[in-house]
Amino acid sequence: QAILREGLEDVAQFFKAHGSCRLPLSPSLLVKGIVPRDCSYFNSNAVPLKLSFQNVDPLGENIRVIFKCGDDLRQDMLTLQMIRIMNKIWVQEGLDMRMVIFRCFSTGRGRGMVEMIPNAETLRKIQVEHGVTGSFKDRPLADWLQKHNPEEDEYEKAVENFIYSCAGCCVATYVLGICDRHNDNIMLKTTGHMFHIDFGRFLGHAQMFGNIKRDRAPFVFTSDMAYVINGGDKPSSRFHDFVDLCCQAYNLIRKHTHLFLNLLGLMLSCGIPELSDLEDLKYVYDALRPQDSDADATTYFTRLIESSLGSVATKLNFFIHNLAQMKFTGSEARPTLSFAPRTHTLKTSGRIRDVFLCRHERVFNPSKGYTYVVKVQRDGPGEVTFVQRTFEEFQELHNKLRLLFPSSLLPSFPSRFVIGRSRGEAVAERRKEELNGYIWHLIHAAPEVAECDLIYTFFHPLPRDEKAAGTNPTPKPADATWARSLGKVGGEVKLSISYKNNKLFIMVMHIRGLPLLQDGNDPDPYVKTYLLPDPQKTTKRKTKVARKTCNPTYNEMLVYDGIPRGDLEQRELRLSVLSEEGFWENILLGEVGIRLRDLDLAQEKMGWFALGSRGHGTL
Repeated sequence: QAILREGLEDVAQFFKAHGSCRLPLSPSLLVKGIVPRDCSYFNSNAVPLKLSFQNVDPLGENIRVIFKCGDDLRQDMLTLQMIRIMNKIWVQEGLDMRMVIFRCFSTGRGRGMVEMIPNAETLRKIQVEHGVTGSFKDRPLADWLQKHNPEEDEYEKAVENFIYSCAGCCVATYVLGICDRHNDNIMLKTTGHMFHIDFGRFLGHAQMFGNIKRDRAPFVFTSDMAYVINGGDKPSSRFHDFVDLCCQAYNLIRKHTHLFLNLLGLMLSCGIPELSDLEDLKYVYDALRPQDSDADATTYFTRLIESSLGSVATKLNFFIHNLAQMKFTGSEARPTLSFAPRTHTLKTSGRIRDVFLCRHERVFNPSKGYTYVVKVQRDGPGEVTFVQRTFEEFQELHNKLRLLFPSSLLPSFPSRFVIGRSRGEAVAERRKEELNGYIWHLIHAAPEVAECDLIYTFFHPLPRDEKAAGTNPTPKPADATWARSLGKVGGEVKLSISYKNNKLFIMVMHIRGLPLLQDGNDPDPYVKTYLLPDPQKTTKRKTKVARKTCNPTYNEMLVYDGIPRGDLEQRELRLSVLSEEGFWENILLGEVGIRLRDLDLAQEKMGWFALGSRGHGTL
């Protein structure tokens, strides 16, 4: 900190002598001074500086940049240029991936400037709002976006931006082999745009722990990202859209394999250590798989998504990074509540005189559970508000208070654990009484506790409380599909059917809206096909089994070889969706029959087919 202050004084002297200067980052940025109170440094290896310059334009905001010394920023410039070209290819093909591409400029050997993106936070800071183990939890990203986009239409727009930008990042980081991916160099804007920073390692040059690669997954795609896309912890049809976007974006870049190989080839002699020989170019060639058909590449990239989503190594890497960063956290970093967009104080909100937990209510969104309605009374006539908080939010408040105050100043918190198979309603009722006692003691605790910002923020109405004010929502009935019998069928399957060189190709892409099993659980669906008539059952083809989902993604190609076109016209494709039941007979979830003579197989046919009981399908 002392070294930083000394250096900032030198910069201030420069501006006194010269008046103003243009930033190397962009000649259009004219600055006249430095703002020391807004300057600081990051805790990463190279200790980059966060600098804030005064804008010459009196109506313009301060210009914030990052100055790095110790990293070869030519590599970052090259990586960003490649991503910019990818983005241009996508946009030219009518696919806007909502990419955030920032400026980066190398000003000398091992030093340079990077543009700072406003209203953005690293995934680490978002995740540790839920504790040091936040990287293992599914909700942090969704909760953070909800906090900054309280209106439903705002949140939907943010999720849409997230789906597109996350798909673009997955493709770009995989193709360029960008490594050293941890939660401090992946960022999220409040508008939902995700982007990567710090490209110190690329073309597959991963950091090693002994003989183990630190980046074990093909790219970073974790369950908390899938939670945002699905709108919960179960796969939804929006996940199908995400997979389709990834595969479409990947195939568009593959068409320009030679462009990327030529551009990178021109840079072989420029002295970047990680781009120095043909082996580095071969990494990009292998990643783009130019010899594959679009269908094969789609299957391949779908498997990569599944592999990344199933990787525990990525979350473990994030967790280790959280622990490593804990020792750098300054004492001035005060704990905040993950669900509150801003901090409130006694001065800004008015003194709380009394709090009372009135009742509990059953909620179904964003997940099933109970919320507790608290009446908050402040000084002044008519100053009564109602706020809704979950048990987990009360628990978060208590955990954050424990970081600030010794346990002797705090009331004991009700136990989270419930012994036996107690009904949810009974547990909620018991917790209501316990929480009521807890908040009463909190408000009547020592002044430094009772009047702290955390408590005033907790009891300040959120947008969701204001929306619920004056309403008494009746609980929604449980979903009727939970009680479906085994004989109930339904849903839709997305297929791509084509015929070439006496081969029939059936790409099983996605299924949506499958019924739940009779016991209310999700099925383990797989697809089975026959070409009828088939008395010997020789035409059976099967996909893999998807686990516990009503909206599975497969992107698997089923091929029938050696079928003349004349024979094809007499055949019917019988497709069944079944749930694998281990030792018991598999359960039929729906089927469809497609007469191949009804399709013009001179070109690929793609679309959704309704699943039902025996009958002919319509596209």
